[in-house]
Amino acid sequence: MSQGTVQIVGAGPGAPDLMTVRAQRAVEQAELLIWTDSLVAPEIAALAPAGCERLRSGNLTLEAVMEAMLDGIRRGKRVVRLHDGDPCLYGALQEQIARLADADVAVEVIPGISAYQATAAALNAELTIPGLVQTIVLSRASGRTGTPERESLERLAALQASLCLYLSARHVEEVQQVLIQHYPADTLVAVGYRVSWPDQQLELVPLNELAAYSQAKGLERTTLYVVSTALAASGQARSRLYSPDHDHLFRPKRSS
Repeated sequence: MSQGTVQIVGAGPGAPDLMTVRAQRAVEQAELLIWTDSLVAPEIAALAPAGCERLRSGNLTLEAVMEAMLDGIRRGKRVVRLHDGDPCLYGALQEQIARLADADVAVEVIPGISAYQATAAALNAELTIPGLVQTIVLSRASGRTGTPERESLERLAALQASLCLYLSARHVEEVQQVLIQHYPADTLVAVGYRVSWPDQQLELVPLNELAAYSQAKGLERTTLYVVSTALAASGQARSRLYSPDHDHLFRPKRSS
């Protein structure tokens, strides 16, 4: 099989108007839409044309999804696999691409805005503040599927970077216990549930209250934690790039 291309498309965090133009066009032109119905807003799937075949993948195995993709390609369909957020993050992307490559099917990946970006934007927050924090780490609690030891939460927290934790609400007590060994107890944590959806919940809570808050709200899934000293930064910090005494290629130093 060598004909056809599967488009693996990032739907963004939830709101249809936070899709990229390229992602929207792909869905609007789909002839077979395979979508993660438990995580992608129905309004986004509804962008597909009336005659488009639709397959909800929330309860399917990888094998079933792959067979559906390949069957669509065999029938000459324009196949769109629609993921929440960005497919490059916790999207089982590599295993799909590898199996499509084995079947000699081309793939186009269309990125999407991730939840950490939508969360920072909703808070009007920058996660990389000059002189305070310049690194963003995207990770998750170990949980049932595990993480490599070199990427343990203890090691990541020791960086004291802006730490964005996906898929971790079920393990929030353990997460808080580890983080509080490396971040001050009053470090603000953005707790985002279904950010950009109509039922969005987004609050800033101190690290030492993270577990209690999450449990009181009943948060178990579709939740992101952003732990960062940047969330309480003052307006005094500024970038050297825009400082009047900093010259560069596009603003060379003036001779006196």
